[in-house]
Formats: sequence, C-alpha cells, structure tokens
Amino acid sequence: MGGPEALILALTSPQRRAILEQLRIPFEVVAPSYVEDDPPDADPAELVRLHAEGKARSVHEDGRVTLGVDTTVVLDDRVYGKPADRADAARMLHELSGRTHSVLSGVCVLGLAEDVLLHEITVVTFRVVSHELVDGYLESGEWEGRAGAYAIQGLGGRLVERIEGDYLNVVGLPGALLVSVLEHHAPKLLQTRS
Repeated sequence: MGGPEALILALTSPQRRAILEQLRIPFEVVAPSYVEDDPPDADPAELVRLHAEGKARSVHEDGRVTLGVDTTVVLDDRVYGKPADRADAARMLHELSGRTHSVLSGVCVLGLAEDVLLHEITVVTFRVVSHELVDGYLESGEWEGRAGAYAIQGLGGRLVERIEGDYLNVVGLPGALLVSVLEHHAPKLLQTRS
C-alpha cells in the first residue's frame, strides 16, 4: 500500500494502521527513531503534539507527506501513559473507574504546503469497575503498551460507559481530524482505491 502517493506513517501501532486501512488512506510504515521524554510538569496537549512532531520528523523524506501521532490519557491534569507493569495497569484502571478522563492525540503532518500540528480531545467516562473485572481484563494482556492501560476497541470496551468525541481518537488516531487535514492539504491521498 506504499508508493509516492502514499502517506509515510511514522509509527508501528497496528491500531493506527487499521484505522488508515479503514479510511482507505494509502500508507507505508516507517518505524520512528524518536525517543519520547515525558517531563512530569508538561502540558498534555503540548506533549502529544511534541511527540507526534518528533516521530514525523525522524522519518520524513522531502517530497513525501508524513504522519506522526501520539496519544495519551489525562485525568485530573495527570498524564497516564503506557503502564510499566501489571500493577501499574491495575492502579490506572482503578483510578479511572467511575470517572471521566480525556484522551488526547497529537497529529503532525509534514510535507504539505505548510506543516500541520494539531491535537484532538475525546472525553471518556468509565463505568465503576470491580476488582474482578479489572483482574479479568489484566489477565487478557490487552492493557500492555496502551495509554491509560486499556483498549476501547477490544475487551477494554467493557470498562467504558460513554464517550464524547471521535471514537477513533480513543483507538489511537483521530480519523475525523486527519481526514479534514488531508481534504484541505492533500486530497489525492483520499481518493478511494479498490
């Protein structure tokens, strides 16, 4: 699905690849060399934009359109990145239980007439979850490598009561925002292919 008319995707997330396939946006994956650093006092929106830009710049080629994305979970101004281990994941899920948090994704698109650096916010409310439900979810292993320790598109959907905003953003890539940017700056990338 590559070629010069394809987006360079500066990440390796299977969820983000699946979203681009769903939206029929041609892409090729290049693993970014950017190393994330999360200062504890960083503004979450700035942080996801910074990481998205760092990922995109680490693989960008002149004459190509490059996409970098970074997603995090925020509750009470605290960033919930990827859990270090099972105990950290359990702590996160119990803290999110019965509460409303934000999922922020930074999006950087390079190689257009002008660089685009934006972020999207989706509000997610968790059900009050029992220790048994959390233990069962942790047993699945789905929490590994996920901001906030859950994946809404899988078993993690059992934890969620409702969302406000772009569902795909919670999965890991704000589809509506990306399509809007490409419609405005690179419509050829949106031509439907069979």
